[in-house]
Amino acid sequence: MRRRNVIGKMSLLTVSAVLAVSMLGGCEKQTAAPDKNAGGAAAETAKPTAMPTAGTATTAAAGVKFRPGTYTGEAEGKDGVIKVEVTMEQADKIKDIKVVSQTETAGLGDSALETVKQQILQNQTLSIDAVSGASLSSGAMIAAVEAAVKQAGGDLTALKAGGVKKPNEGKTEQLTADVVVVGAGASGVSAAVSAADKGAKVILIEKTKVIGGASNLSWAGKFYNSSVAVSSGLKVDVEKEIADWIVNNHWRVDAAAIRQYVTQSGQTYDWLKSKGYNTTFLNFAGEQLHMLPPYETREPLLRAMLAASVEKHGGQVLTETTAKQLIADASGGVTGVVAEKADGTTLNLAAKSVIMATGGYAGNKEMVKEAFGFEGVNGGLGQNIGEGLEMSWAVGAKKPDNFGGQMLHQTLARATSKLKKEYSSFEASYPLMLSYLPNFMNVGPSGARFRDEAATLTSVAAANTSAFNGPYHLVIVSKPQLDALAAKGMNGVKAPSLPGMPPEFYADFKDKFKLDNPWKNVDQVMESMVKNGDGYKGATIEELAKNAGMDAAVFQETFNKYKEATKTGVDTEFGKAKDYLLPMGEQGPYYAVIAEVNNLGSVGGLLVNTKFQVLNDKRVPVKGLYAVGLESEGVLFNDTYVGNGVGLGYSFTSGRLGGVSAAAGALAK
Repeated sequence: MRRRNVIGKMSLLTVSAVLAVSMLGGCEKQTAAPDKNAGGAAAETAKPTAMPTAGTATTAAAGVKFRPGTYTGEAEGKDGVIKVEVTMEQADKIKDIKVVSQTETAGLGDSALETVKQQILQNQTLSIDAVSGASLSSGAMIAAVEAAVKQAGGDLTALKAGGVKKPNEGKTEQLTADVVVVGAGASGVSAAVSAADKGAKVILIEKTKVIGGASNLSWAGKFYNSSVAVSSGLKVDVEKEIADWIVNNHWRVDAAAIRQYVTQSGQTYDWLKSKGYNTTFLNFAGEQLHMLPPYETREPLLRAMLAASVEKHGGQVLTETTAKQLIADASGGVTGVVAEKADGTTLNLAAKSVIMATGGYAGNKEMVKEAFGFEGVNGGLGQNIGEGLEMSWAVGAKKPDNFGGQMLHQTLARATSKLKKEYSSFEASYPLMLSYLPNFMNVGPSGARFRDEAATLTSVAAANTSAFNGPYHLVIVSKPQLDALAAKGMNGVKAPSLPGMPPEFYADFKDKFKLDNPWKNVDQVMESMVKNGDGYKGATIEELAKNAGMDAAVFQETFNKYKEATKTGVDTEFGKAKDYLLPMGEQGPYYAVIAEVNNLGSVGGLLVNTKFQVLNDKRVPVKGLYAVGLESEGVLFNDTYVGNGVGLGYSFTSGRLGGVSAAAGALAK
């Protein structure tokens, strides 16, 4: 289950589980609160007094001169504004860079800021390569420093000339292993550990500094009939679960793969426990969910697993090492990987088995658009851009017939980020919370209603019904409804439960996240949303349609039908329950909140058998090539992810089983 997602009592939590990444849109763990007065991208504020600290600069770029002092620069990062103070001295040297505030992903984005800072100081240049897996954070850091340099009168053209030469560029190293695993998320770590436990020498490579990938940001996974679930009195009828799964995916799945996951994932719970990675069982409305360890402990626990297995048996764990291509022999069998270390060293990794665990391609907007037609938000990890799939296809792996499926999950309000610069987090989240309640009318870009809004109570249902309708939908709210929220909070609009948002969405206003808490300043917040371009307003229905780009006739008819339903208690179009048919009232203004879909990751891209061997166009294994995690998950689903907790449960389980298979194949050669 992804993104620490706890949904209201009336909904089934659809937990994705590998990418949480959440975090992707507002879902990722924050390390510092943004400055409330922060401006837009690359806003500039000069400071008259220098505040020097020790720096590590070497020589200045030729011809660059600064006005000594300390200057402030800002730029929009992946998760908010990055604000820096840059100190210049001696008229030709960037002495120090201090990150004043930022909200980038802990362990990845914030680490990238430090890396970029050190590269600028050491090389006295702004021609810096983005940190692998954190290109948005890296670019924003550079832009913020540029803004400060510009104030100091520095020559940006000169500072961007040339570039940083990697110290070992041109150097090549040869390494040999039985098994090479590409990607160190939940599936990659599990594969590396299980392969090493079977006696294989394993090299695990990861292009970022972080071990654990999206599992570090996820909430819970599903391990069917785990020992703790059964002892707690909850046992799933395995045969019924498998049969329903196959039917619900229109039979366009690998039934053997589903059976393997359902019947063997329970053992993964005990396996993880034996490795010191303890999950906590939760009976969630009949769902067998297993919550991961505390967030701050996850990466250390996974590193400990790798040390006790991979490294103990002579293997290596190489971070900041990016796979570039697969090596194949004359017969087409995979015999290794070419990779590049952060210092520029090229690694030729010879192996008898290679396991791809690179996390899919949801961070590649163009690839997602081409494969799925999706235009929503990437809430997963930015480093997952599909290169693992491209490398595999290049050596003959089949692109599955159902290629393109995504892990759509949750709703995001486009307004949230900007509103947090003006209001408290609770107030800034008003539009977001409205998108999670079933009591408001939802329409598509044309103005037509497209669902029973009770779908908002279940994350996967909410996301997929919206995505089928287009890149966004609109939540329509009337003035009387806002007045009710202002007076009595969500109780005023008869909300059935708290909005089913992921915990990190409301972590910083937990004490206010209550049904009876009045929504103070709600009118002002909605006005700011409109002013920022993240929603629309109209004194009348006709004016709202015009301002929002809807078809006036379509929206008028939709509004009239919905208004009638609120009066009669009967929704003839979608069968929405009477309890959720909240009256619109008779007066404007009316508002439309832009609500977008959060995509936590792609699903599939490589076709595998139950040994996790990658298959070619003839559905025959590509010798030496295996895939686990998201890359292989397409065998479980038809066109998009519909599981609760399956993503994470499958990642750990496929890694555990795939590692065993890859080790067996390698050691038999």
